[in-house]
Amino acid sequence: MTPRFKRAWRRALRKGASLRSRARRSPGRVRPENIVWIFGTGRSGSTWLGSMMGGLDGCAMWNEPLVGNLFGNFHYFRVGGRKPGRQYILGEPYKETWLGPMRDLVLGGAAARFPELMEGGYLIIKEPNGSIGSPLLMEALPESRMIFLIRDPRDVVASSMDARSEGSWLQERREARRRTSKPDRNPNVYVRMRANSYVQQIEKTGQAYRAHGGHKVMVRYEDLRADTLETMKRIYTALEIPVEEAELARSVEKNSWENIPEQEKGEGKKRRKAKPGGWKEDLTARQVEIVEEITGPLLNEFYPHTATTRGAL
Repeated sequence: MTPRFKRAWRRALRKGASLRSRARRSPGRVRPENIVWIFGTGRSGSTWLGSMMGGLDGCAMWNEPLVGNLFGNFHYFRVGGRKPGRQYILGEPYKETWLGPMRDLVLGGAAARFPELMEGGYLIIKEPNGSIGSPLLMEALPESRMIFLIRDPRDVVASSMDARSEGSWLQERREARRRTSKPDRNPNVYVRMRANSYVQQIEKTGQAYRAHGGHKVMVRYEDLRADTLETMKRIYTALEIPVEEAELARSVEKNSWENIPEQEKGEGKKRRKAKPGGWKEDLTARQVEIVEEITGPLLNEFYPHTATTRGAL
C-alpha cells in the first residue's frame, strides 16, 4: 500500500467516523441512553421482568432480537484463534470499524420497530439468548443501561428440559418446523450441554457487567420472586429511571404469577412453576451432580448457601 493510498484510507475512516457520530446525534433514533438491556440466560424470568418494565407508560419491550447471538457466537467461538488476524472481519485491531455499524444496527432496528419511542421513553431489550455478545453490545452502546438477571442453574436446566419435553410448547413449535431435538432421548447429555451453555452466557454477562461504566444492576430471579415490588423499585433506583410507585405496583400485579390464567401455566407451558428450588423435584441425583460440577464456580459466587447438594440427595 502506497503512502498516498494510506493517507486517503485514513481520511475515509475519519470521514466515516464523523458521519456515524452525526447520525447518532440526529433525530429519528431511539436514544441509546434510554435502552435497557436484560442479559443472563434463557428460562430465568426475563420475559416476566421485561413484561413488567415494558408495560409501563412510555415503554416497550423488544423481545429477543438475538443481535448478541449474531455477533457474540461468531466473534468468540466461530473463528477461534483467528480473532487477532488481519483477515477476520471482527478482528480486535479493527474494532473501531465494526463497533459503530453494530451500534447503528441496534439503533436503526429499534427506531424501525418502535418509532413511538424516538421522542423519548424507554426500550427494554430482552436478550437472554443473545447474552454471549453482551460485552460487545455494551461496548458499542456504553450509554445504555444493563440488567444482569441470574437464576440458579439447576432451576434453569430443569425448566429447559421441561420446555423441550414431549408435548411441550417448544417441542410443538419445533415439530411444526420439523426439528426433532428432544432431551428425553438422552437427558443427561442434554443436561450437560445446557449447563455448559449457562456457564458461557453467565460468564459473558458478568464480563459485560464488570466492564460497563454506566447504570447497571444485578438481580437474582429468586429475589424477584420473593418480593417483586421491592426488587423492581431497587432496579429502577439503580438504573436511575424515574417511575411512579403506584404505576409500578400495577404492572407488578398485572404480570403476577397468580394472575396468569390456569390454562396458560404448568408443566410443558412457557410459564411453568415460578418456584425457586423446584429442581429438587425435577432433576435426578445424577443430573444435579452434572449441573453442579459444571457450574460450581458460579454457584459458589451467586448461590453460596446452596452451592452443592452432594451427600444430601
